[in-house]
Amino acid sequence: MGPTSAPRFQAFLAVTALSTSLSSYQIHTKTVPLPFHHHNDIQEQHSMKIAFIGLGNMGGPMAHNLHKAGHEVRAFDLSQPARDKLAADGVPIAADAKAAVAGAEVVISMLPASQHVEGLFLGAGELLAQLPAGTLIIDCSTIAAATSRKVAEAAKAKGVAFIDAPVSGGTGGAIAGTLTFMVGGDAADLERARPVLEKMGANIFHAGSVGAGQTAKICNNMLLGILMAGTSEAIALGVANGLDPKVLSEIMRRSSGGNWALEKYNPFPGVMETAPASKGYAGGFGTDLMLKDLGLAQENAMAVKAATPLGGMARNLYAAHSLAGHGGLDFSSIIKMVQKG
Repeated sequence: MGPTSAPRFQAFLAVTALSTSLSSYQIHTKTVPLPFHHHNDIQEQHSMKIAFIGLGNMGGPMAHNLHKAGHEVRAFDLSQPARDKLAADGVPIAADAKAAVAGAEVVISMLPASQHVEGLFLGAGELLAQLPAGTLIIDCSTIAAATSRKVAEAAKAKGVAFIDAPVSGGTGGAIAGTLTFMVGGDAADLERARPVLEKMGANIFHAGSVGAGQTAKICNNMLLGILMAGTSEAIALGVANGLDPKVLSEIMRRSSGGNWALEKYNPFPGVMETAPASKGYAGGFGTDLMLKDLGLAQENAMAVKAATPLGGMARNLYAAHSLAGHGGLDFSSIIKMVQKG
């Protein structure tokens, strides 16, 4: 799904070419009222009024799961195809972000990068100014911890609660409702969010104060980028020596080299039917998104003077892979860099 550009983000998008349905979130000045729709699968007392902003490969299924669970969801995305897809599933779509949050108890955002989250809540449209005291913001984007703290500070001044809750589990986990949430924020705010998060995920971890969820996420994704590159090298080496990639993958999966990529996300086409590698590396988690997260990890490492040599190498590998024209492919396509022609 190609990004929708906006003037103030063109330079950023030209470098990262984020594979997402979202870019900036400027709030339209004209609000079109849209009543919350209640899905009647559960009793009324279990329903919450939720605004969901960001309906890409991850956000769309997450919003759909909340709707299926009986919450009163109203959603918005700048991408018309993303809006149409969720509308076809019966989820009410708002005219803009401002209309989406009107009357919401909980606002969930799932956006590509720091500037999109900051632009949504603190930018020209000042969405935060539209939220009454007592509203809970759950930001599921993967962004800089400093940005989470900045938005949280502004929210606190208005009496609005904020937690950062980035996710792991990929598009498969988003669809199945089995995501892992890494939460930063007050324990009381997490407990308010828990009934909502439980409808989208199987694991919820309280990492610490605001920003801690983002720190945990970049540590996880740095490791993911490293292990995917290493797994790709190992499989490519075996195949270059005439080994069957399926047999080799199973040997390594059951041996000391076993890891998540071999279990769930094999990078070699045809080995794992459900993996993006067997679908032309379409969908999944884009190379440019992985590059963005590895960049966040390196920025954080520099700030705290931590040594991350493998993380830096992984970041450079994905940067080269993106420059070679593969930024829109799933990140497991990194195996293309090491395969014999």
